[in-house]
Amino acid sequence: MEIRYQRHIQLKEIGIEGQKKIRNSKVLVVGAGGLGCPAMQYLTASGIGTLGIIDPDVVTLTNLQRQILFKEKDLGRNKAQSAKKHLQKLNTEVTIQAFPFALTHENAAEIIGEFDLVIDGTDNFYTRYLISDQCVLLNKVMIYGALFKFEGQVAVFNYKNGPTYRCLFPLPPKIGEIPNCSEIGVLGVVPGIIGVYQATEALKVMLELGGILSGKLLTVNLLTHRNTVLDFDKNQQEIDKIKKQGKPIPIENQDCFLNFEVSLTQLSSKEKIKWIDVREEDELPRVTHLNPINYSTALDTLLESNKKIVAFCQTGMRSKIFVQKLKNKGIENCFSLKEGAAELKKWSQKSQV
Repeated sequence: MEIRYQRHIQLKEIGIEGQKKIRNSKVLVVGAGGLGCPAMQYLTASGIGTLGIIDPDVVTLTNLQRQILFKEKDLGRNKAQSAKKHLQKLNTEVTIQAFPFALTHENAAEIIGEFDLVIDGTDNFYTRYLISDQCVLLNKVMIYGALFKFEGQVAVFNYKNGPTYRCLFPLPPKIGEIPNCSEIGVLGVVPGIIGVYQATEALKVMLELGGILSGKLLTVNLLTHRNTVLDFDKNQQEIDKIKKQGKPIPIENQDCFLNFEVSLTQLSSKEKIKWIDVREEDELPRVTHLNPINYSTALDTLLESNKKIVAFCQTGMRSKIFVQKLKNKGIENCFSLKEGAAELKKWSQKSQV
């Protein structure tokens, strides 16, 4: 240990005892994307004891612009499993667990409960509020990161019973109100910088070192080189609400999705369905034999359709948002597929046999 982590040990603020604290730490990264990749790389190199990676998505060509942990040969492979493979080569001393599925209300307590802190590398509010609530219930630290074009945000929530994500953002935005990176774009280096900030805060929490961003929101703007820090207070009422319920609170926008979700078990291959692929054109797997329409050109044809409309994506999240937009346009006979493209492809192939 002394040789590999010598530069850490030389720091009087860390030393051998501090490096042992890092080695004994368990970190869960939710989302192996633009934020998660750099955070995982630096934490693995720093010698943490256990790293958990949870992500249901597969690597696509558009990911490679900023998720530089992945290679072209990873295209179509699950992100969590691919990340584990690459990170294990970086440091064989680290125990790495891959969870190739989504974090849900059903599995969050069990998975998060295995770790000391959680790095939020997500791009949707449903999962972010779920992480925050579960961290409150299990008394775990959540390290938040978010992106917008040329900007990023970082904060540490629930540190020593400090402010939580809901203290800063009590109410989730309306569906489609705040676009994610796939809708609005992001400069490739921004997630790298914010992800490294998240890894830094994680190490500081492990070591109880320096000014941790608890009760503070750091905003970094790479165009103007202006960094700002917003102070915010603990909202005990929000925290008590979660603890009283005893489980994560489903956000209002998520509840409404239940009204138009449909599962493959509810569909028949004999039904006349107009399929909408709510993914970028390079995302795999393709489900070409169902003749899906790409979402970017779908709206005009759907307005005149009398068929059942079913939208799908990789995990069922983007399709929910897309269907909500259709509902807002007055299109009623539309549904979001609960399963992702991979399960849909298997289902359609079985139906042809």
